[in-house]
Amino acid sequence: MKITKAVIPAAGFGTRVLPATKNIPKEMFPIVDKPTIQYIVEEAVAAGITDILIITNRGKSLITDHFDRSPELEQILEKGGKTEFLEQVKSISQLANISFIRQQEMKGLGHAVLKAKSFVGNEPFAVLFGDGVIISKKPAIAQLIEHYGEYGKGVVGVKKVAESEIHKYGSLKVENLHDNVFACTDMKEKPKTKEEVLSLYSILDRCVLPPEIFEILERTKPGVGGEIQLTDAMREIAVKEGIVAVEFEGTRYDMGNKFGILQAQIEVGLEHPETKDQLTEYIKNLAKTL
Repeated sequence: MKITKAVIPAAGFGTRVLPATKNIPKEMFPIVDKPTIQYIVEEAVAAGITDILIITNRGKSLITDHFDRSPELEQILEKGGKTEFLEQVKSISQLANISFIRQQEMKGLGHAVLKAKSFVGNEPFAVLFGDGVIISKKPAIAQLIEHYGEYGKGVVGVKKVAESEIHKYGSLKVENLHDNVFACTDMKEKPKTKEEVLSLYSILDRCVLPPEIFEILERTKPGVGGEIQLTDAMREIAVKEGIVAVEFEGTRYDMGNKFGILQAQIEVGLEHPETKDQLTEYIKNLAKTL
């Protein structure tokens, strides 16, 4: 089955990067000249996604505005003969069929995804976390969709996490199937002890889920942090049916983390045609003073 729908949870408070997120959603932090959320939407579109639901909350109208038309700005650009910028601005609202819904109560990632039930219907769908940008030759979510077609099971995108950091993530019990593909049969959200760590593989920002996840989420009780955890619902599928874990190719930037933001700005800036030469020279000169 072709996967054409994606859900982007973007309702978090972004407390790790306060005070910047007091009034600006972390999903709107720019990486050179595009906001984080646009990179994520463009990744989904490049993977064949046509319909996208972005889950926001109160105070994140900037995200909605970004994907809307801006007649006043378009008129100014047109009068000024700035054709290239005009086309860039117009294209944003034409990327996909994008709709929005608010998570009125902050009850966790699982609760946010559950808000997408009527949007998704009875078909598999992609989930791309709103603060995780992945730069790769082949879209990261496309790599997962490919294996959903191969195995017909839920697929999670994974990377190894440092042992000192695994308590901040979820830990997966995995067994290698071939190459970068694993069978996942158990999960533990934010393990507190070494005994709870199943492996150093963790889900990072991308997954493809069957519609059965909604029925599970509806009866999932609050877990870590008193929130409804998506990991807890996915664990039920992993234990009963198994889930495929794919160590995706690409560089991941955590835009809800101060260092991740800096890393994205520098590394993407070093590849951007308008900034790479100046930034390279700047870094070389700066390195002499360190």
